[in-house]
Amino acid sequence: MHRLRRKVVFSSPSVPFVFFSLLLILVISTVHRAHAQQQRPRNITIVYAGTSSNQAPGWVAYETGIFRKYGLEVQLVQVTGGPKAVQVLTSGYATLAQVPGPSVVQRSLQGGDVVLIGGILNTINYQFIVDKTIQRPDDLRGTSMAVSRAGSSSDFATRFALDKYGLVPGKDVSIVEIGTQPERFAALESGRVQGVMLEVPQTLKAKRMGMRVLADLQMLGLEYQATGLATTRSLLKSRPEVFRSLMKAYVEAIHYYKTHPRESMGILQKYLKFDDAEALRETYEGVGLTLVPERPYPTLKGIQMILGEMAAVEPRAQTAKPEQFVDLTYIKELDESGFIDQLYKSRPALASTGPKTATTAGTKETPAAKTAAATQEKRKSSGATPVKAAAAGSHEYTIQTGDTLALIAQRYYGDVKKWTRIFEANKQTLKTPNFVFVGQKIIIPPDDMASVRQSGSSQ
Repeated sequence: MHRLRRKVVFSSPSVPFVFFSLLLILVISTVHRAHAQQQRPRNITIVYAGTSSNQAPGWVAYETGIFRKYGLEVQLVQVTGGPKAVQVLTSGYATLAQVPGPSVVQRSLQGGDVVLIGGILNTINYQFIVDKTIQRPDDLRGTSMAVSRAGSSSDFATRFALDKYGLVPGKDVSIVEIGTQPERFAALESGRVQGVMLEVPQTLKAKRMGMRVLADLQMLGLEYQATGLATTRSLLKSRPEVFRSLMKAYVEAIHYYKTHPRESMGILQKYLKFDDAEALRETYEGVGLTLVPERPYPTLKGIQMILGEMAAVEPRAQTAKPEQFVDLTYIKELDESGFIDQLYKSRPALASTGPKTATTAGTKETPAAKTAAATQEKRKSSGATPVKAAAAGSHEYTIQTGDTLALIAQRYYGDVKKWTRIFEANKQTLKTPNFVFVGQKIIIPPDDMASVRQSGSSQ
């Protein structure tokens, strides 16, 4: 008798089911791997050119951990001068550079793969500091000026000022490459050079030593790409997620910088290696609060100005357009997302370091607040007090820091448009209405309308 055998048949899964299962496993694995990569910090190097307050946003992002917040493990490396920083960037060693605009424009014109994606300082904030023996621009003939490197922002500012004075670099005045601001200041102090472009806090130290401010370039209000964020187009294409994170980090660092004075001044003190409380406050208020933009776009007008200056020695600059040196993708994307507006939606009370008109009951004015109040009052009284010009004759006036012909016209005539009257009266000594130097003496002619009003009231 045969034993009956039960045949067990295992039904095999259908082909679509197997395919779907494998696809699901692949998707889960990919998502998991991508998430792990996002969680893992991305190591990058950022180079910055020199030790000036223009570099502060990067320092703040590093010291406060904002870079790490956005998944970036950053190594900050200082180099001397913009051209060197661009060279390090294009060599592939660095991902980003905080660098003067002229260095980026010059390297790009030469065919280098470099582009600006942000603007940290979009104006000139130098003061032209000279030896105490220099009384007027003509005294600069036969002297030497210190700059960081050829093509740097200090080099541009020096040549710009000399041109306004009618002096030819290399012929009337020698240009010497020295290095960082402290090194340039030391060269001025030792007598190796007779003039240098400096920013605060070095300017305050120079004034205390009896050196003179021949010109304050900040008072010109020029748009100029003094410091920007630069990278290469190849990196932008290959690592877009890194630059989205970088832009967020810089924008948030700028917000922190503007809204946390005490902590920010501590960071400035560390990197500038300067312990003077007044100088640190001057730096923070004059640059951090005033000049660093909340929305760090590069300035196209400022780049055009750089091209205009380069055109005399670089033919390719004559036909170049500012737009070819920038990529606004990431700052524009961030701006339009509302990220920046949200940061500044509610500003902390400590965003201002100036004196308050009223204090909370039971609180005392701190020494820092007293210092700030004294500094503000000093600024207000320094050449800013309106002086009424007598209708009978002209006045002699000495240019002070912050003066322009328009401001002087407002002070004397009550009308900024009357600056042309002052310029006409001083054509023999003023080469241009846009550039006057501190300590220069000019004639303030009488206001004709004031004479008419005075004669009318006496009838």
